[in-house]
This record gives sequence, structure tokens and C-alpha cells, in this order.
Amino acid sequence: MAAELTAESAGAALREACEASGLDSSGAELVRLGSHAVYRLGAPVIVRIARDPDSLEEMERAVRVARWLESEDFPATRVLAEVPQPSVVGGRVVTFWESAQEREEYATVEELADLLRRLHWLEEPESLGLPYFDPVAKLWKGLESLDAVAEDDRKFLEERAGKLAKEYDRLDFVLPFGLIHGDANIGNVLRHRDGHAIMIDLDDFTLAPREWDLVLTAIFYDRFGWHTRSEYEAFVYRYGFDLMNWPGYSVLADLRELMMVVWLGQQVSASTKSAEEFARRINSLRAGNDRRDWKPF
Repeated sequence: MAAELTAESAGAALREACEASGLDSSGAELVRLGSHAVYRLGAPVIVRIARDPDSLEEMERAVRVARWLESEDFPATRVLAEVPQPSVVGGRVVTFWESAQEREEYATVEELADLLRRLHWLEEPESLGLPYFDPVAKLWKGLESLDAVAEDDRKFLEERAGKLAKEYDRLDFVLPFGLIHGDANIGNVLRHRDGHAIMIDLDDFTLAPREWDLVLTAIFYDRFGWHTRSEYEAFVYRYGFDLMNWPGYSVLADLRELMMVVWLGQQVSASTKSAEEFARRINSLRAGNDRRDWKPF
């Protein structure tokens, strides 16, 4: 079994994976350490090392999605063509991607809306093997992985999940069912070096109600204050639907919010920063407090 994903263990996996693939890892920059360790190499290459050692099937699917999106000329991150993908080194699943540019520059919420509208018009081939999105199953799987949080915190989260699962079952979705990005937010839309916006992080592509691809932008504005009112209104105008006017919005928002807390709870043993933010978030859920002191991760 692979060790906990830390900067040290990820660095070791990076060096081994790059050596096996004929790439130079010297001077690599750690861009992010979350569900993946993300590195930028000196060459225009991004290396992603999955936290979950059982993610091979998921990453194989992400590579298929990337190649299909390229065949559709859809603006998204591209896999590095000359390297076999994904690779497994030391129990870690590793993928290699073309770097959008030499620094991380996010696009705008309007461009996110444009990309989502365009994505939602695509008809995916069966060969992609996309699963149906089951948020409740994903949430329970995450809860089972909370082995480093206090028992009363875990129990509180499980009770909240059970309540929301019942409410979710009663939702009446109004947008068409189909292909979604699955983690659509401003953090997953980057500015390419030639100026256009591209989607990244293709791991969560699934089949689901399209409302799921709109909820993060809504709660980033409505609950966390990470977007301004004018940014959210521009997003709604460009996509053509305001999720906050849909009667099921609050249930979907509560569920997505809980998934964010549980995801963070899986990292408390590896990061003091994650542990502090997890404590802040679960305390605000318990007290029903404003979420505007939540910090982006």
C-alpha cells in the first residue's frame, strides 16, 4: 500500500515516474497538494500524482476523456502524447499533461459558463465508459475514509449526510441529464498561453443532471463570497440558467458543501492547514454560521 501523499512521498514518486518516462524532474515546482500532487516541470509539462492509490481506472478514464475532447476540438487540457498514460510507480497513479502556460492564470467566470454550455451540448461516445454520478455514494465513501477526525465530528457528518440523502432523492431536476465536468469551478479553468480558456482536471467527468456543474459557482458567490454579484450574474447570463432560482438549489448546495468538508477531512493528518480549515468548516456547519470565513482550497 502506498504511503500517505506528502510533499516528500510525492517528490519521490515524481522522480521515479519522470525517469521511467524519459522526462527531467530537476527543478520541478509543486503547484498543488490536494487530491493530486501537481508538479510543473521545466519543460512545458504538468505531472499529476493521485492521492488515492486505487484511482487507476478513474485516471484511465480521464485520459480517454482528454483524448476525446481533443478530437472534438474542445478547449481542455491535453495529455502528453508521447508518454504512455497513466503510469503506476511505487503504488502511485501518475499522468502527464501539456502545461497551459508557465504560470497559473485563471480564466473568468464568463469563460467558465461558455465552456460549460459548450460541454453540455456534446454527446459523449459510449467508449468513454462514463459512470452515472451518485453523490450520496461518493459522500459515504468519503466518510468511510475519515480515519483521522474526532468520532463526534464523523457522527455529525454522517447524520447530516443521511438527512441530505433523503432530501436529494426527492429533487426534481429541470436541466437535461448528460455529460458533466463534475468539479466545474473557476479553479479548473485556466488561461492558455495563446490567450483562450481551457478546462482542466478531467477526473470527475460523469453522467448526471447538469445542475451539478452550476452549483459550485452559485455557492462560491452565495455562501462563501468568493465571487461577486456581478461575476455571478455574468455567469448566469452566459450559461442561460440561474440555479439559485431552482427550488432544489439549497439541497444541492448543502450536499456539495458537505462533500467539500468531507474531502478536506480526508487530509487532516497530512496537513496542519487542512486540519485547521476542516475544524473551521465543521464548526460553522454545527452552529449554522455564515460560511464567509471558509478559505478556498
